[in-house]
Amino acid sequence: MIRVHASHDRLLIAQLSDLLKADGISVLVRNEFLQGAAGELPLNDCWPELWVMDPGKVGRARGLVEDFLNALEQPVYSWICRRCGESIEGQFGCCWRCGDSAPESRDPDPESLVD
Repeated sequence: MIRVHASHDRLLIAQLSDLLKADGISVLVRNEFLQGAAGELPLNDCWPELWVMDPGKVGRARGLVEDFLNALEQPVYSWICRRCGESIEGQFGCCWRCGDSAPESRDPDPESLVD
């Protein structure tokens, strides 16, 4: 087993665990409920950890984790629906009014995005 990530955020570790499992990578989450011991134990030692069971899949797992974390840091821009003109918050992939899909590009484009 090899540790690929640790975080104070238990939900993030759960998301990463699901991501790796969906890719066929066997994982183990350790220290999932140890945060209550913080203070008695060093803080970082109480963080939930994500471990990969197969050493041959560690590189793939680390790449998936890195890609996921990088995507979280990308800004999500609001956009304007091409079909009906409704302003849509960036986290949504389709228009709530007419169902049209979000533009492929999420880069700021004055014609399809809102500040």
